[in-house]
Amino acid sequence: MSEKRFEPSRRTFAWGLALAALRPGPAGALSAPNADTLLRRADEIRNPDRAFAVTTALLEFKNDRQTQTMSLRAYSSTGGPAQQFRSLVEILAPAQDKGKLILKDGLSLWMFDPVSKATIRISPQQRLLGQAANGDVVTTNFAFDYRAELAGADDITDGDRKAVRCWKLSLEARTPDTTYRKALLWLAQDDNRPVKAQFFVDSGMLLKTAFYRRMQPVLGIRRPTETVMIDGLDPKWITVMRFSHHASRDIPDTWLQRDYLPRFKAQ
Repeated sequence: MSEKRFEPSRRTFAWGLALAALRPGPAGALSAPNADTLLRRADEIRNPDRAFAVTTALLEFKNDRQTQTMSLRAYSSTGGPAQQFRSLVEILAPAQDKGKLILKDGLSLWMFDPVSKATIRISPQQRLLGQAANGDVVTTNFAFDYRAELAGADDITDGDRKAVRCWKLSLEARTPDTTYRKALLWLAQDDNRPVKAQFFVDSGMLLKTAFYRRMQPVLGIRRPTETVMIDGLDPKWITVMRFSHHASRDIPDTWLQRDYLPRFKAQ
């Protein structure tokens, strides 16, 4: 793949995000809400409350150069335990991965390879491309995956380098199969939209930082359409997830069954 240089605006943005520090603030005038309620509201902004399809572009940058890309089409349906999403993800590009499928059914993830015709169990923590793990490209409800505690209020710098007053949540995974064991999540106090997250390994080491950006009207409300993920050790290793072509649609139940994966064909 030919290399593409990081545009100056992206370079400035990336360094600004990597070096921006939190500025703890005093308790705001708003009364402290319930942590679980906040997390549910954030989920309602992150994901539609109905079956839908979305295209995701993954772009990896190292040292200001674009190094890899991947394109996916995800089909997600509610109806699992506690209304957790069930998802089928089809890889559209690059050519060597075209046609591979990732199925999320409950807490299990499976990958089907059309070349070998094999379906194997995969880990949600395993990286798919750059900072994006398998568990990042399937639709999830944080309220289902994590126990939340309110950790106070913070003034932080968001993905557009603007100051935002946020509620800070501390998240603890409910099961070992969750993509990340621990996380911190910042939600804007004015509308509960997700602004920033930090994800940690079991030892407490920072794995990566994510910024939720580009709020746009999507299926009825404003939602983030881009997530920028920065490696916890190397701030010049960045992965961007861009979401587009959202559409409400019926998802056949057969698509969400492991035995059907060899016969899947998008309609």
